[in-house]
Amino acid sequence: MTNAYRLLFGLPAAGLAAGWALPAAAAPGIDITVTIPRLSVAEYHRPYVAIWIEQAGNANVRNLAVWYDHDNREGTTWLRDMRTWWRKTGRTLRMPVAGITGATRAPGAQRQSFNINGLAPGRYELVVEAAREVGGREVVRLPFQWPATGAQTVRATGRTELGAISAVIRR
Repeated sequence: MTNAYRLLFGLPAAGLAAGWALPAAAAPGIDITVTIPRLSVAEYHRPYVAIWIEQAGNANVRNLAVWYDHDNREGTTWLRDMRTWWRKTGRTLRMPVAGITGATRAPGAQRQSFNINGLAPGRYELVVEAAREVGGREVVRLPFQWPATGAQTVRATGRTELGAISAVIRR
């Protein structure tokens, strides 16, 4: 390591050589917790869930996650049961999509973080939709402003297919 490191970062060159890491700049992101409720029904199936961001008046959406039975070739057949997501973007995608496709999730709190670099300033909605075989369908919307000063937290609760949903939007 050279003296240039010491001048640029204000750290001793010996410290860098010893493996000290420079602090990483936190990328703009969103940390989401989606609770899948435990339902007492005769025939339980894990819900398919789609998570995306949309801006009012803008037809484009940013897909964050789609949880479905992607190991089963017929799994894509049931994606259209998430009707809102399907009409907005799902029918144009060729599944599976790298980076957004995931398996269905068990009941409980499911946490996931996403990078939202490049999001233009404005008012947005985080949208979570769930549909379950031999069950119902539900859409929950969480409005937020981007960018925000510091971190902002938004919360909502579903009634049937989704439980508590929270998102921490960090700048």
